[in-house]
Amino acid sequence: MKLFRSRAEKELDGIISELKQYLANNYKDQAHLMRKKLHERAEALHAEGKLSDELFERYERLYESFTEEMKNYNHREFYSS
Repeated sequence: MKLFRSRAEKELDGIISELKQYLANNYKDQAHLMRKKLHERAEALHAEGKLSDELFERYERLYESFTEEMKNYNHREFYSS
């Protein structure tokens, strides 16, 4: 963990923190919204030049790992029985 992080990194890390909290509390809809927000903000910050290519790739990998983890994360799994 870096000692000095940019505002962009702090913002994205805050989104990740919220996302993890929603996952832990089983708030499926909110978790999906935060995952989408992570991706959109990372792209926007990168386009604005506030996020380096290296950091952008790091956050995109995190987004992809959350996407894979949440692949079947929905309410339907509880209603199918």
